[in-house]
Amino acid sequence: ISACEKGGDWEKALTLLGDMVQSQIEPNIITFGAAISACEKGSRWVEALQLCSVMAQNVVERNAITLNATVSACEKGDKWEKALQLISSGARGSVELDTISFNSAISACGKVGEWEKSLQLFSVMVENQVERSVITLNATISACEKGTKWETALQIFDKSVQSSMECDTISFNALISSCEKSGEWENAVQLFKTMTQRNMEPTINTFTTTISACEKGGEWEMA
Repeated sequence: ISACEKGGDWEKALTLLGDMVQSQIEPNIITFGAAISACEKGSRWVEALQLCSVMAQNVVERNAITLNATVSACEKGDKWEKALQLISSGARGSVELDTISFNSAISACGKVGEWEKSLQLFSVMVENQVERSVITLNATISACEKGTKWETALQIFDKSVQSSMECDTISFNALISSCEKSGEWENAVQLFKTMTQRNMEPTINTFTTTISACEKGGEWEMA
């Protein structure tokens, strides 16, 4: 099953799991973890959730690996509500939520425009001192960008940088895009300058979004 998971063959992984049960070989947490991870890689959120239910029925205790893989599967399937339910059940149970758990849930919410939920999850991470990564920052900023909440995105970015959190080109691109959508050309240009001052190499997307911000603001000379 682990070999199938690594090869991305979720169907074969589930077939082998079924064969185990029929042969009266009791699957353990490692078995379920590999099968759920295979489903996650195949974007099969329904099957991943079903396996979680089977684990509960067989009194197999979940761990962070199985939870994270299931949340990630829901994120890939744009099932943000399911992802939040998993996070809540994990918090209530004995599973210790980690950076990966929250990153997937924040991304799941952000992808479908639920920026407020993303911010709530980010706040929970801060309150519970869960380590935040550049992926956490980018997912949260992207959620704000989709919700055209440029001020909130900038506030999160500034606080994160002040706390020595790492940022990258994706961080700046999402911020510039957020400003561009809201007509904040001056902030977009300032972010572009800050990016170059940090010796970060702008991408084509960085240039086109900044130029678009200037165009919308009537600043054709700046563009």
